[in-house]
Amino acid sequence: MEFINKNLPYILAGISLGGQYALISIGYTMVYGILRLINFAHGDIFMFAGFAMVYLAASTPLYVSIPLVIIITVILGFLIERIAYKPLRSAPRMSVMISAIGVSYLLQNLAWYFTSGLAKQYPKIPWISGSITIGSATTPIVTIITPILTVLLVIILVMLIKYTKIGMAMRAVSKDFETSQIMGININSVISFTFIIGSFLAAISSILYFTSYSTVTPVAGAMPGLRAFVAAVFGGIGSIPGAVVGGLIIGMCENITKGLGWTTFSDAFTFALLIIILVAKPTGLFGEKTTEKV
Repeated sequence: MEFINKNLPYILAGISLGGQYALISIGYTMVYGILRLINFAHGDIFMFAGFAMVYLAASTPLYVSIPLVIIITVILGFLIERIAYKPLRSAPRMSVMISAIGVSYLLQNLAWYFTSGLAKQYPKIPWISGSITIGSATTPIVTIITPILTVLLVIILVMLIKYTKIGMAMRAVSKDFETSQIMGININSVISFTFIIGSFLAAISSILYFTSYSTVTPVAGAMPGLRAFVAAVFGGIGSIPGAVVGGLIIGMCENITKGLGWTTFSDAFTFALLIIILVAKPTGLFGEKTTEKV
C-alpha cells in the first residue's frame, strides 16, 4: 500500500501514457493486419497533428481547430496511402517498406524546413489541461480522461469491425486478401478506410499526448511511434486488444521505472521486456500462429 501511495502519480501517468500509445498502436496493427505492412510514417503523422494544432490554435478558436486537426490528419493519412503505398501494392514487400521509411523522413524534413527545427509550444486545452487530486497524487485531468477515452474509442472500433459492412470487409481482407478481391470486395476502399481510422486515432492521441508534454518538435513522433510499434508487437501485431494491452504495459513500465529512479534505463527496460516476451511467445501476447499457404 505504501508503494502504491508513493508511486501513485507514476502509475496514473503510466496508465494515461499507455492509453496514448494504445491509440497509436492500433494504427500500426490495423494496417499490418490488412496489408502486412509496417507503416513507419505513422509516428510522423502523429507529429504532424501536433504541429497542425499549434498553428491552427494560433488563428482559430479551439472548438474549430480541434476538429480541423483531426480532419487534416485523416486526409494526410489517406493521401499517404494513395500516393506512397497504393502504386506499390503488387511490388515486393521490401519496396513498400522503403517507401514507408521515405515518407517518414519526408514528413520529418518538411517539419524541419517549415519550423526551422524550433520546438513549438502546444496550446493549452482548458477542459483537459487542469489538475485534479486523487488520493495522494495531484495529476493533470488528461491523465484521467485518456484511459476512459481510449476504452470508449476501442469499444466503438470493435463494434464497427464486428457489426458493419465495411468492418466485415476489413475482416475478410485481413484473412485472405486475394480471395476477398475475387469475391468483389473493394480492396481500395477497405485499405483507405483502415488508414483513415489509424490517422484519426493518431490525431486524438496527439492531442492527449502533447497536452501532457507541451512542446512539439520535428522528431516528436519518433519515440512515441517506436514505443507504440513495440506495444503492437508486444500484444501481437494484428490484434486490436493486443495493441491496447501492449500500450498499457509499455506506458506503465516506462513511468514506473522513472518513478523508481531508473529514468536512464526506461527505454532499455521496455525493449528488454519485448525481447523476453518474443522469446517466450514469438507472436506476442494475443497473436495467432499463421500458417503459410502451399
